[in-house]
Amino acid sequence: NFMQKPMEAPFVFGKIASAENFTDRNDETLRLVQNFRSSVNTIIISPRRWGKSSLVEHASRSAARSNRDIRFCMVDLNNVRTEEHFYEYYATAVMRSSFSRAKELLENTTRLLGRFMPNVTFSPGPGSTFSLSMNWKEVMKTPDDILDLPQKIAGERKKKIVVCIDEFQNISAFTDPLGFQKKLRSHWQRHNMVSYCLYGSKRHMMIDVFASPSMPFYKFGDIIFLEKIAAGDWIPYIRRRFAATGKGIATEDARLITELTDCHPYYVQQLARQAWLRTETECSRVVIIRSFDDLVLQMSMLFQTLTDSLSNTQVNFLHAMIRGEEKFSSQDTAIKFGLGTPGNVTKIKNALVSREVIDIAGGKPCFLDPVYKAWLTRYYFRTAD
Repeated sequence: NFMQKPMEAPFVFGKIASAENFTDRNDETLRLVQNFRSSVNTIIISPRRWGKSSLVEHASRSAARSNRDIRFCMVDLNNVRTEEHFYEYYATAVMRSSFSRAKELLENTTRLLGRFMPNVTFSPGPGSTFSLSMNWKEVMKTPDDILDLPQKIAGERKKKIVVCIDEFQNISAFTDPLGFQKKLRSHWQRHNMVSYCLYGSKRHMMIDVFASPSMPFYKFGDIIFLEKIAAGDWIPYIRRRFAATGKGIATEDARLITELTDCHPYYVQQLARQAWLRTETECSRVVIIRSFDDLVLQMSMLFQTLTDSLSNTQVNFLHAMIRGEEKFSSQDTAIKFGLGTPGNVTKIKNALVSREVIDIAGGKPCFLDPVYKAWLTRYYFRTAD
Protein backbone atom coordinates (compact mmCIF):
# COMPACT_ATOMS: atom_id res chain seq x y z
CA ASN A 1 0.00 0.00 0.00
CA PHE A 2 1.49 3.33 -1.14
CA MET A 3 0.23 5.23 1.90
CA GLN A 4 2.05 2.90 4.30
CA LYS A 5 5.44 3.96 3.01
CA PRO A 6 7.16 6.70 5.04
CA MET A 7 7.04 9.80 2.91
CA GLU A 8 8.19 13.37 3.29
CA ALA A 9 5.59 16.05 2.54
CA PRO A 10 6.54 17.68 -0.76
CA PHE A 11 5.94 21.31 0.24
CA VAL A 12 8.36 23.49 2.22
CA PHE A 13 7.61 26.67 4.18
CA GLY A 14 9.40 28.52 6.96
CA LYS A 15 12.87 27.54 5.71
CA ILE A 16 14.98 27.90 2.57
CA ALA A 17 13.31 26.26 -0.43
CA SER A 18 15.83 24.49 -2.64
CA ALA A 19 15.99 22.15 -5.66
CA GLU A 20 12.55 20.73 -6.48
CA ASN A 21 10.92 22.82 -3.71
CA PHE A 22 11.97 26.06 -5.39
CA THR A 23 9.20 27.54 -7.55
CA ASP A 24 9.66 29.52 -10.77
CA ARG A 25 11.44 32.90 -10.23
CA ASN A 26 13.33 32.17 -13.47
CA ASP A 27 13.62 35.83 -14.53
CA GLU A 28 14.74 37.00 -11.10
CA THR A 29 17.22 34.11 -10.81
CA LEU A 30 18.75 34.96 -14.19
CA ARG A 31 19.02 38.65 -13.29
CA LEU A 32 20.67 37.82 -9.96
CA VAL A 33 23.13 35.36 -11.50
CA GLN A 34 24.12 37.95 -14.12
CA ASN A 35 24.64 40.56 -11.39
CA PHE A 36 26.77 38.11 -9.39
CA ARG A 37 28.93 37.32 -12.44
CA SER A 38 29.32 41.00 -13.36
CA SER A 39 30.00 42.16 -9.77
CA VAL A 40 26.88 44.36 -9.77
CA ASN A 41 25.48 45.20 -6.34
CA THR A 42 21.88 44.05 -5.87
CA ILE A 43 19.12 45.07 -3.47
CA ILE A 44 16.05 42.84 -3.15
CA ILE A 45 12.91 44.39 -1.70
CA SER A 46 9.66 42.57 -0.93
CA PRO A 47 7.37 41.83 2.02
CA ARG A 48 8.40 39.12 4.48
CA ARG A 49 7.93 35.45 3.57
CA TRP A 50 7.93 36.08 -0.17
CA GLY A 51 11.01 33.92 -0.73
CA LYS A 52 13.93 36.39 -0.88
CA SER A 53 16.34 34.14 1.02
CA SER A 54 15.40 31.09 -1.08
CA LEU A 55 15.90 33.12 -4.27
CA VAL A 56 19.39 34.31 -3.19
CA GLU A 57 20.44 30.77 -2.17
CA HIS A 58 19.11 29.35 -5.46
CA ALA A 59 20.85 32.01 -7.60
CA SER A 60 24.13 31.75 -5.66
CA ARG A 61 24.26 27.99 -6.15
CA SER A 62 23.55 28.43 -9.85
CA ALA A 63 26.27 31.09 -10.23
CA ALA A 64 28.82 29.04 -8.22
CA ARG A 65 28.19 25.93 -10.35
CA SER A 66 28.87 27.79 -13.60
CA ASN A 67 31.79 29.91 -12.35
CA ARG A 68 34.33 28.48 -9.91
CA ASP A 69 36.00 31.87 -9.48
CA ILE A 70 33.04 33.24 -7.50
CA ARG A 71 32.80 32.65 -3.75
CA PHE A 72 29.70 33.49 -1.71
CA CYS A 73 29.62 34.78 1.85
CA MET A 74 26.19 34.53 3.54
CA VAL A 75 25.55 36.92 6.44
CA ASP A 76 22.25 36.92 8.36
CA LEU A 77 21.80 39.97 10.60
CA ASN A 78 18.65 38.55 12.22
CA ASN A 79 19.99 38.84 15.79
CA VAL A 80 22.54 41.60 15.21
CA ARG A 81 21.54 44.81 16.98
CA THR A 82 24.80 46.74 17.56
CA GLU A 83 27.71 47.91 15.44
CA GLU A 84 30.09 45.94 17.68
CA HIS A 85 28.16 42.71 17.10
CA PHE A 86 28.07 43.45 13.37
CA TYR A 87 31.87 43.58 13.05
CA GLU A 88 32.34 40.32 14.97
CA TYR A 89 29.60 38.51 13.07
CA TYR A 90 30.66 39.92 9.70
CA ALA A 91 34.35 39.04 10.14
CA THR A 92 33.39 35.52 11.28
CA ALA A 93 31.15 34.97 8.23
CA VAL A 94 33.76 36.30 5.78
CA MET A 95 36.53 34.13 7.19
CA ARG A 96 34.37 30.98 7.32
CA SER A 97 33.26 31.35 3.72
CA SER A 98 36.78 32.10 2.45
CA PHE A 99 38.76 29.31 4.10
CA SER A 100 37.27 25.84 4.37
CA ARG A 101 40.16 23.93 5.96
CA ALA A 102 40.61 24.32 9.73
CA LYS A 103 44.36 25.02 9.67
CA GLU A 104 44.01 27.54 6.83
CA LEU A 105 41.12 29.26 8.61
CA LEU A 106 42.98 29.70 11.88
CA GLU A 107 46.26 30.80 10.26
CA ASN A 108 44.55 33.43 8.10
CA THR A 109 42.36 34.67 10.93
CA THR A 110 45.50 35.31 13.01
CA ARG A 111 47.26 36.93 10.04
CA LEU A 112 44.40 39.19 8.92
CA LEU A 113 42.63 39.97 12.19
CA GLY A 114 45.20 39.16 14.91
CA ARG A 115 45.35 42.56 16.53
CA PHE A 116 41.56 42.72 16.98
CA MET A 117 41.12 39.39 18.67
CA PRO A 118 41.42 38.46 22.29
CA ASN A 119 39.58 35.21 21.56
CA VAL A 120 38.88 32.72 18.74
CA THR A 121 36.48 29.83 19.32
CA PHE A 122 36.85 26.91 16.97
CA SER A 123 35.76 23.29 17.17
CA PRO A 124 36.30 21.18 14.04
CA GLY A 125 34.00 18.32 13.08
CA PRO A 126 30.59 17.83 11.44
CA GLY A 127 28.85 20.55 13.49
CA SER A 128 31.94 22.76 13.58
CA THR A 129 31.71 26.17 15.18
CA PHE A 130 33.94 29.16 14.54
CA SER A 131 33.45 32.54 16.13
CA LEU A 132 35.48 35.60 16.98
CA SER A 133 35.37 37.78 20.02
CA MET A 134 37.03 41.13 19.34
CA ASN A 135 38.69 43.94 21.21
CA TRP A 136 36.05 46.62 20.71
CA LYS A 137 38.44 49.56 21.28
CA GLU A 138 40.85 48.24 18.66
CA VAL A 139 38.01 47.65 16.18
CA MET A 140 36.64 51.18 16.59
CA LYS A 141 40.09 52.67 15.94
CA THR A 142 40.24 51.03 12.50
CA PRO A 143 36.98 49.29 11.47
CA ASP A 144 38.20 49.81 7.87
CA ASP A 145 40.23 46.58 8.06
CA ILE A 146 37.10 44.55 8.77
CA LEU A 147 34.94 46.33 6.18
CA ASP A 148 37.70 45.83 3.58
CA LEU A 149 38.31 42.18 4.59
CA PRO A 150 36.40 40.58 1.64
CA GLN A 151 38.21 42.84 -0.86
CA LYS A 152 41.61 41.97 0.65
CA ILE A 153 40.91 38.22 0.55
CA ALA A 154 39.45 38.42 -2.98
CA GLY A 155 42.58 40.24 -4.18
CA GLU A 156 44.92 37.71 -2.57
CA ARG A 157 43.04 34.68 -3.86
CA LYS A 158 42.23 36.14 -7.29
CA LYS A 159 38.56 35.25 -6.87
CA LYS A 160 35.39 37.33 -6.87
CA ILE A 161 33.42 37.39 -3.63
CA VAL A 162 29.69 38.10 -3.34
CA VAL A 163 28.61 39.10 0.15
CA CYS A 164 24.89 38.38 0.67
CA ILE A 165 23.39 40.10 3.72
CA ASP A 166 19.93 39.10 4.94
CA GLU A 167 17.84 41.27 7.31
CA PHE A 168 19.98 44.24 6.27
CA GLN A 169 17.42 46.69 7.68
CA ASN A 170 18.56 45.69 11.21
CA ILE A 171 21.39 48.22 10.94
CA SER A 172 18.70 50.88 11.50
CA ALA A 173 18.66 49.74 15.17
CA PHE A 174 22.34 50.72 15.65
CA THR A 175 23.25 53.75 17.77
CA ASP A 176 24.16 55.87 14.72
CA PRO A 177 22.52 54.13 11.74
CA LEU A 178 23.13 56.97 9.27
CA GLY A 179 26.81 57.25 10.20
CA PHE A 180 27.19 53.49 9.89
CA GLN A 181 25.54 53.47 6.43
CA LYS A 182 27.93 56.22 5.28
CA LYS A 183 30.87 54.17 6.56
CA LEU A 184 29.69 51.03 4.72
CA ARG A 185 29.00 52.88 1.49
CA SER A 186 32.37 54.68 1.47
CA HIS A 187 34.19 51.33 1.70
CA TRP A 188 31.96 49.10 -0.39
CA GLN A 189 31.76 51.42 -3.40
CA ARG A 190 35.56 51.14 -3.80
CA HIS A 191 35.60 47.33 -3.85
CA ASN A 192 36.25 46.02 -7.37
CA MET A 193 36.56 42.31 -6.52
CA VAL A 194 33.54 42.18 -4.23
CA SER A 195 29.85 42.82 -4.84
CA TYR A 196 27.00 42.97 -2.35
CA CYS A 197 23.50 41.51 -2.35
CA LEU A 198 21.40 43.16 0.35
CA TYR A 199 17.88 42.13 1.30
CA GLY A 200 15.53 42.11 4.27
CA SER A 201 12.00 41.53 5.46
CA LYS A 202 11.00 45.07 6.47
CA ARG A 203 10.00 46.34 3.05
CA HIS A 204 9.26 49.96 3.98
CA MET A 205 12.58 50.29 5.85
CA MET A 206 14.50 48.82 2.91
CA ILE A 207 12.81 51.34 0.59
CA ASP A 208 13.80 54.18 2.96
CA VAL A 209 17.45 53.04 2.93
CA PHE A 210 17.87 52.37 -0.80
CA ALA A 211 15.29 54.45 -2.68
CA SER A 212 15.59 57.78 -0.87
CA PRO A 213 17.92 60.35 -2.56
CA SER A 214 19.01 61.69 0.83
CA MET A 215 20.34 58.31 2.05
CA PRO A 216 23.96 57.03 1.67
CA PHE A 217 22.85 53.85 -0.15
CA TYR A 218 20.83 55.67 -2.81
CA LYS A 219 21.74 54.24 -6.27
CA PHE A 220 24.06 51.68 -4.67
CA GLY A 221 22.99 48.95 -7.07
CA ASP A 222 20.29 47.17 -9.04
CA ILE A 223 17.02 47.21 -7.05
CA ILE A 224 14.77 44.20 -7.60
CA PHE A 225 11.21 44.64 -6.32
CA LEU A 226 10.12 41.03 -5.90
CA GLU A 227 6.61 40.31 -7.17
CA LYS A 228 4.35 37.48 -6.04
CA ILE A 229 4.68 34.23 -7.98
CA ALA A 230 1.67 34.14 -10.31
CA ALA A 231 -1.10 31.53 -10.04
CA GLY A 232 -0.12 30.36 -13.54
CA ASP A 233 3.26 29.28 -12.14
CA TRP A 234 1.96 27.93 -8.82
CA ILE A 235 -0.71 25.62 -10.30
CA PRO A 236 1.60 23.34 -12.35
CA TYR A 237 4.09 23.34 -9.44
CA ILE A 238 1.42 22.16 -6.96
CA ARG A 239 0.18 19.48 -9.37
CA ARG A 240 3.74 18.32 -10.06
CA ARG A 241 4.59 17.99 -6.36
CA PHE A 242 1.40 16.01 -5.68
CA ALA A 243 2.13 13.73 -8.65
CA ALA A 244 5.73 13.15 -7.50
CA THR A 245 4.33 11.42 -4.39
CA GLY A 246 1.67 9.39 -6.19
CA LYS A 247 -1.22 11.72 -5.38
CA GLY A 248 -3.38 13.85 -7.66
CA ILE A 249 -4.91 17.31 -7.61
CA ALA A 250 -7.06 18.85 -10.36
CA THR A 251 -6.12 22.18 -11.93
CA GLU A 252 -9.16 23.95 -10.44
CA ASP A 253 -8.32 22.65 -6.96
CA ALA A 254 -4.69 23.76 -7.26
CA ARG A 255 -6.08 27.15 -8.33
CA LEU A 256 -8.27 27.25 -5.22
CA ILE A 257 -5.12 26.94 -3.07
CA THR A 258 -3.65 30.01 -4.79
CA GLU A 259 -6.91 31.97 -4.46
CA LEU A 260 -7.38 31.29 -0.74
CA THR A 261 -3.77 32.30 -0.03
CA ASP A 262 -3.65 35.18 -2.55
CA CYS A 263 -0.52 33.55 -4.09
CA HIS A 264 1.46 34.34 -0.92
CA PRO A 265 4.51 31.99 -1.23
CA TYR A 266 4.66 30.94 2.43
CA TYR A 267 0.94 30.22 2.69
CA VAL A 268 0.65 28.52 -0.72
CA GLN A 269 3.27 26.01 0.43
CA GLN A 270 1.68 25.66 3.89
CA LEU A 271 -1.88 25.13 2.61
CA ALA A 272 -0.71 22.76 -0.15
CA ARG A 273 1.16 20.75 2.50
CA GLN A 274 -1.89 20.56 4.79
CA ALA A 275 -4.11 19.48 1.89
CA TRP A 276 -1.51 16.91 0.79
CA LEU A 277 -1.36 15.42 4.31
CA ARG A 278 -5.15 14.99 4.30
CA THR A 279 -5.18 13.38 0.83
CA GLU A 280 -4.90 9.64 0.25
CA THR A 281 -5.08 9.57 -3.54
CA GLU A 282 -6.96 12.55 -5.04
CA CYS A 283 -7.19 15.96 -3.35
CA SER A 284 -10.64 17.56 -3.26
CA ARG A 285 -12.13 21.02 -2.82
CA VAL A 286 -13.60 19.96 0.54
CA VAL A 287 -10.15 18.92 1.82
CA ILE A 288 -8.61 22.24 0.73
CA ILE A 289 -11.34 24.34 2.38
CA ARG A 290 -11.11 22.30 5.60
CA SER A 291 -7.32 22.68 5.56
CA PHE A 292 -7.62 26.45 5.10
CA ASP A 293 -10.18 26.71 7.93
CA ASP A 294 -7.76 24.88 10.21
CA LEU A 295 -4.89 27.11 9.12
CA VAL A 296 -6.89 30.25 9.99
CA LEU A 297 -7.78 28.82 13.42
CA GLN A 298 -4.15 27.76 14.09
CA MET A 299 -3.10 31.38 13.67
CA SER A 300 -5.92 32.74 15.88
CA MET A 301 -3.89 33.44 19.01
CA LEU A 302 -1.14 35.20 17.04
CA PHE A 303 -3.68 37.31 15.13
CA GLN A 304 -5.60 38.17 18.32
CA THR A 305 -2.36 39.38 19.94
CA LEU A 306 -1.51 41.48 16.86
CA THR A 307 -5.01 43.02 16.75
CA ASP A 308 -4.94 43.79 20.49
CA SER A 309 -1.69 45.72 19.96
CA LEU A 310 -3.32 48.07 17.41
CA SER A 311 -5.12 51.30 18.31
CA ASN A 312 -8.91 51.52 17.98
CA THR A 313 -8.66 53.72 14.88
CA GLN A 314 -6.20 51.31 13.25
CA VAL A 315 -8.60 48.41 13.87
CA ASN A 316 -11.44 50.56 12.50
CA PHE A 317 -9.41 51.18 9.34
CA LEU A 318 -8.91 47.43 8.87
CA HIS A 319 -12.66 46.98 9.34
CA ALA A 320 -13.30 49.52 6.57
CA MET A 321 -10.86 47.61 4.31
CA ILE A 322 -12.65 44.30 5.04
CA ARG A 323 -15.97 45.94 4.19
CA GLY A 324 -14.61 47.00 0.80
CA GLU A 325 -14.40 50.75 1.43
CA GLU A 326 -12.06 52.66 -0.87
CA LYS A 327 -12.59 56.34 -0.02
CA PHE A 328 -11.14 56.30 3.46
CA SER A 329 -10.85 60.08 3.74
CA SER A 330 -14.45 60.77 2.74
CA GLN A 331 -16.67 62.19 5.50
CA ASP A 332 -19.17 59.32 5.28
CA THR A 333 -16.51 56.61 5.67
CA ALA A 334 -14.71 58.55 8.42
CA ILE A 335 -17.92 58.89 10.45
CA LYS A 336 -19.14 55.34 9.75
CA PHE A 337 -15.87 53.74 10.89
CA GLY A 338 -14.62 56.35 13.34
CA LEU A 339 -11.45 57.26 11.45
CA GLY A 340 -11.21 60.96 12.30
CA THR A 341 -9.83 63.66 9.99
CA PRO A 342 -8.16 63.04 6.58
CA GLY A 343 -4.84 63.81 8.28
CA ASN A 344 -5.56 61.15 10.87
CA VAL A 345 -6.38 58.61 8.13
CA THR A 346 -2.92 59.23 6.62
CA LYS A 347 -1.31 58.64 10.05
CA ILE A 348 -3.29 55.40 10.48
CA LYS A 349 -2.19 54.15 7.05
CA ASN A 350 1.46 54.99 7.71
CA ALA A 351 1.37 53.26 11.10
CA LEU A 352 -0.16 50.08 9.61
CA VAL A 353 2.41 50.08 6.79
CA SER A 354 5.18 50.52 9.36
CA ARG A 355 3.81 47.57 11.36
CA GLU A 356 3.82 45.47 8.15
CA VAL A 357 0.07 44.87 8.45
CA ILE A 358 -0.82 46.52 5.14
CA ASP A 359 0.94 47.68 2.01
CA ILE A 360 -0.06 50.40 -0.42
CA ALA A 361 -0.25 49.03 -3.97
CA GLY A 362 -1.39 51.29 -6.80
CA GLY A 363 -2.55 53.86 -4.25
CA LYS A 364 -4.81 51.32 -2.50
CA PRO A 365 -4.18 49.65 0.85
CA CYS A 366 -4.05 45.84 0.84
CA PHE A 367 -3.39 43.20 3.48
CA LEU A 368 0.11 41.73 3.50
CA ASP A 369 -1.12 38.57 5.22
CA PRO A 370 -4.09 36.92 3.44
CA VAL A 371 -4.72 34.54 6.37
CA TYR A 372 -4.95 37.50 8.77
CA LYS A 373 -7.51 39.06 6.43
CA ALA A 374 -9.51 35.81 6.45
CA TRP A 375 -9.35 35.65 10.28
CA LEU A 376 -10.54 39.25 10.66
CA THR A 377 -13.39 38.62 8.21
CA ARG A 378 -14.56 35.31 9.68
CA TYR A 379 -14.02 35.83 13.39
CA TYR A 380 -13.04 39.29 14.55
CA PHE A 381 -15.44 41.53 12.60
CA ARG A 382 -18.23 38.99 12.15
CA THR A 383 -20.10 40.20 15.24
CA ALA A 384 -19.45 43.85 14.30
CA ASP A 385 -21.22 43.33 10.99
